[in-house]
Amino acid sequence: MPFLSLIERDETRAASMASMMLCRASPLRRFIFVVTAIVPVGTAGPKAAILAYNDRPVTPFVSEKMKKRDPENTIHADLSRDSDYTGYLQLDRLLSAQVPLSEPAHHDEMLFIIQHQVAELWIKLVIHEIGGAVRFMRADQLPQAVKNLARVRHIQSQLYNQWKVLDTLTPSEYAEFRHVFGRASGFQSAQYRILEFTLGNKNRKMLGYYEHQPEWYEQLEKALESPSLYEEFLMYLARRGMAVPRHVLERDFSVVRDSDPEVIAVLRSIYENRGENWSRYETCEALMDIANNFQFWRFHHMKTVERIIGHKRGTGGSSGVTFLKKALDMEFFPELLQVRTEIGADD
Repeated sequence: MPFLSLIERDETRAASMASMMLCRASPLRRFIFVVTAIVPVGTAGPKAAILAYNDRPVTPFVSEKMKKRDPENTIHADLSRDSDYTGYLQLDRLLSAQVPLSEPAHHDEMLFIIQHQVAELWIKLVIHEIGGAVRFMRADQLPQAVKNLARVRHIQSQLYNQWKVLDTLTPSEYAEFRHVFGRASGFQSAQYRILEFTLGNKNRKMLGYYEHQPEWYEQLEKALESPSLYEEFLMYLARRGMAVPRHVLERDFSVVRDSDPEVIAVLRSIYENRGENWSRYETCEALMDIANNFQFWRFHHMKTVERIIGHKRGTGGSSGVTFLKKALDMEFFPELLQVRTEIGADD
């Protein structure tokens, strides 16, 4: 028997129609169809209409066949191995780089490898985009630099959302192959360290972990000793006549400096006069987006590690979750945070 649900309204209050709802189970008992019928007042009535609908013959649901699409005649078929999609992206090299060490290969080790390889590719692109932003800043082309920074923000979203995939790895599954990569650890990622240096979190002691990789050591040392993205922005502001003190710009960039009240005053003037400083104002907010996204990434990293290994030590020798929690106290661009306390405050 079909299930009948009738909602009848007081006809004296319904101006010209009544509403009724019919819930009818399909013959396959997989779907519930909800039908709403609008019946003018004065007709046979909604109940009669529902009963008439129930008396209709039931026909089985038949799905459409998958639609066919033939290749267009103009699509190239005369390709060589070196000139096609596979060749351009070097997919033979890329897709052969996932080599599980477990024997027999553990199903979930492939997930672990790809997760980290993809993260390294996104980090490479972040470094590339920040490099482009720095070049635009040096050329006093701030709007173009902001465009690069906006792309960084979207790449960071991809990096953040990747953790959701690794979150599907359970503690018991991970424990079955964790031993195979020995002392290897994400802490040793040279690209990640270059990115931290580029954003201003500099520490010369970190170079010691890469002495066995001279090709990376040279790049790390260069990033350590070069102005950070934020410092390049301050240099731009100074060239445009803003009162950034010289001692902030002429110094050893490998050392993290203390916050400077004069720099905070410059940033406050940008925020409080944003109409005449719009590109600078946009850049400040773009930098804050990047800093916040980095913190979100760090936090999800820490929670993923906690979810999978609890409070075990990291494979690289760190304290694991405890070590990762400390990173949450390290803020990029602290002056951009401190100026928020100053804005709108009584002098």
